[in-house]
Amino acid sequence: MTTRRTFLAAIPVTAIALTLTRKANAQPAKLEESDPMAVSLGYKHDASKVDNKKFASYAAGHSCANCQLYQGKAADAWAACAAVGGKLVNGKGWCAAWSKKA
Repeated sequence: MTTRRTFLAAIPVTAIALTLTRKANAQPAKLEESDPMAVSLGYKHDASKVDNKKFASYAAGHSCANCQLYQGKAADAWAACAAVGGKLVNGKGWCAAWSKKA
C-alpha cells in the first residue's frame, strides 16, 4: 500500500531525474561574434568576412570545418569547438586558433 509519505518522498527524486534528462539533451550555446572569446580570436561566422589585415594568418579555404579543433564532421553546419570551451561554431566560420586538421 502506498502511503502519503512514500508518495511525497518520490517527488524530489522525479524532479531531479527530469532535470538531469533535460541537461543531458541540451545543446551547447552557439558562439556569438560579440562574445569576448570570439572577439579576442577574431571569430567570424563567415570566413570570407575575416579582416586579412588584422589576421594575416587567415588564408582563403581556411574554415572551422577543416580545423583540428572543430569537433564535428566537415559537413556539419555547426559543431563544438575546443578553442572556445565547447560552444558551437559555424563550419563556414574562422578564428585565429585555426589549425589544419590532420
